[in-house]
Amino acid sequence: MFETLGRFNYRHRRLVLALTGAFVVAAIAWGTGVFGALANGGFDAPDSEAYRAVRTIEQNIGRTGTDVIVLYRSPTQTVADPGFRSAVEQDLAELPSADVVGRTTFWSTGSAAFVSKDQHSTYAVLTLAGADAEARLATFHTIAEKVRQAPAGLDVKVGGEVAVFDEVNTQTEHDIVQAETISLPIVLILLVVVFGGLVAASLPLFVGGLAILGAFVVLRALTTFTDVSVFSINIVTMIGLGLAIDYALFIVTRFREQLALGNDVETALTVTMSTAGRTVAFSGVTVGVAISSLVLFPVMFLRSMAYGGAAAVLVAMVAALTALPALLAVLGDRVNKLKVPWLARRGGLGAAEHGAWYRLAHSVMRRPVIYVVVLVPLLLVLGIPFLQAQLGGVDHRALPAGANSRTVTETLQNDFAGAGGSEVQVAVRFATPPPATTVQQALAPYLRQLGQVRDVQDVRLGGYKNGIASILVHTHYTSQELPARAVVKAVRAVQPPTGTTVEVGGDTAALVDLLHVLRERAPWMAGFIVLVTFVLLFVAFGSFVLPAKALLMNVFSLSASFGAMVWIFQEGHLAGLLDFTPAGFLDATNPVLLFAILFGLSMDYEVFLLSRIREEYDRTGDNTRSVALGLQRTGGIITSAALLLIIVVGAFATSGIVFVKMIGVGLVIAILLDATVVRALLVPATMRLLGRANWWAPAPLARWWQRHGFRETGPAVDQGWSRSSSQEEELVRR
Repeated sequence: MFETLGRFNYRHRRLVLALTGAFVVAAIAWGTGVFGALANGGFDAPDSEAYRAVRTIEQNIGRTGTDVIVLYRSPTQTVADPGFRSAVEQDLAELPSADVVGRTTFWSTGSAAFVSKDQHSTYAVLTLAGADAEARLATFHTIAEKVRQAPAGLDVKVGGEVAVFDEVNTQTEHDIVQAETISLPIVLILLVVVFGGLVAASLPLFVGGLAILGAFVVLRALTTFTDVSVFSINIVTMIGLGLAIDYALFIVTRFREQLALGNDVETALTVTMSTAGRTVAFSGVTVGVAISSLVLFPVMFLRSMAYGGAAAVLVAMVAALTALPALLAVLGDRVNKLKVPWLARRGGLGAAEHGAWYRLAHSVMRRPVIYVVVLVPLLLVLGIPFLQAQLGGVDHRALPAGANSRTVTETLQNDFAGAGGSEVQVAVRFATPPPATTVQQALAPYLRQLGQVRDVQDVRLGGYKNGIASILVHTHYTSQELPARAVVKAVRAVQPPTGTTVEVGGDTAALVDLLHVLRERAPWMAGFIVLVTFVLLFVAFGSFVLPAKALLMNVFSLSASFGAMVWIFQEGHLAGLLDFTPAGFLDATNPVLLFAILFGLSMDYEVFLLSRIREEYDRTGDNTRSVALGLQRTGGIITSAALLLIIVVGAFATSGIVFVKMIGVGLVIAILLDATVVRALLVPATMRLLGRANWWAPAPLARWWQRHGFRETGPAVDQGWSRSSSQEEELVRR
């Protein structure tokens, strides 16, 4: 199959490149419009009780959300001064009523919660026109300039839900540009070092550009059918560019290796596609399956990450198997042009038969028990902090310190005695709606019971219409604090009034429901990834042992990575260095997201390494020599690919949004551990201990694989257990 693909790419190289050029033009013209079609937020679980409660209240009673909070402060006047009131009310009155459908102030409510402790500040709550978050964001853009203009003698800061979304969007676009500005020059320099020449070094970036543009096209198409989160752009850039560089690195290296052996261009390309091309295809499918498992969660943020990640992987794989071989066919020997003289010797990366990686593999395989006994407990110990992980939601601390909307929230919490804490929203639906004049009386016993719930400060009727009553339950805990979750559970446990049904919502309730959904779906996601990965690895390598071992290795590296995430982001170590504010918990979606991405990336390097080992084993039937040669052929490439990927994803550790920073740091740690401790040390050690058992499969499946196995490296050698243990030992000593 891949040999045929290689010949097709060679013989129709100009057609393939012409189609690629047309695709690039279309992607730039249409695909880049995805930025204006993406949705905000998406961290809530749809169709949960909290989601239904809020919708019920909004559809029947109306929205009372704090879309925009305008914070006014006077250094000289107090809120009681007529001039202060006049300036604020005149400023608000100038806002178009078609855009601002609700205004709430101290003077309209008389509530002391709107006045700061020093009496010099107050705030106004604006409710914007718009049926959904995107429409309200568009409304905000029309009035933002006016809202941010301070009246004479006053200072103004703007916050609130919609303002936060706007600032997150702006920060996301800034972070992507910053990450690419940081990573691309470094990646190009490292590619020149790896390949020893400018022409070969440019090819991975060519594939990376195709992967990103192609993923933009896929996402833009998806936005016509469903909501896609703005944060999917981050994963497209990270995964698309990173994996495209990995795949191109393996294919270009193998192509140059075949040219160095004296093959003509067509033969070199055919062999490259039947070996490295096959490996790239399996890697792409494996990584894509792992990331696409996120669609099992009914959470728009996670689904969007699945869309973006799977699209980036798919396009990177297709580009590496079509456009890149066609370009190599056109270049031929010119792929080695524009060499850097003092780096030219690196062009044969991984080609030496008995180089440093070969010696490292034999060194490890002479003492496999020691490596396993030391490294496995070490990785498990590094994962211990994850046992104390606390999961929470996204709040204002996700933005960088000094961001306007974050400053507003912190000011309200610190300077306004009545503005702290959070509210639980209760939607009460009457089977037989009472008159509006008797609703308070009908709900009085229920209101008293809610008021007796521990940590509840205030309970009041928020509104009544169409047989639906809204009740607001206030607690002094913020929505992210653990006691606030206990309040939600206690409120839900209160018996509803006779003849009514009750739904409990609000920010804390939404978080409780999200955590429930994640706990419920996570085992299904993990089971899906494990099962499909096991099957794919068996089809690729014809072994039951190797997939099981690969899955176990992933558990070790993932546990260490997750432990590091808790130590850094939950406990706050390195907060100064990484420039973030620790919240005391991890964003609940991040462990799930990182599990899917890291599992896929770990399999990426596993497939590359085992493919070359399997190729040598099919040729020689010698397990020990195959492991050593496989590591020699791929160790330098895997290390280079890992370093390049670390640069790409590590650039996102500079993000101003904490949970994006968390993804970047988590990926860097996991890739570093996987490419060094796991692939270079644990894999050779465990494969030496298992010996020829590495290649075992039940007899019927082994026979099936011999006939139908997905390989193009020629017929396998005898799979019998003829080699003695003394022969194996002699090979290790040599």
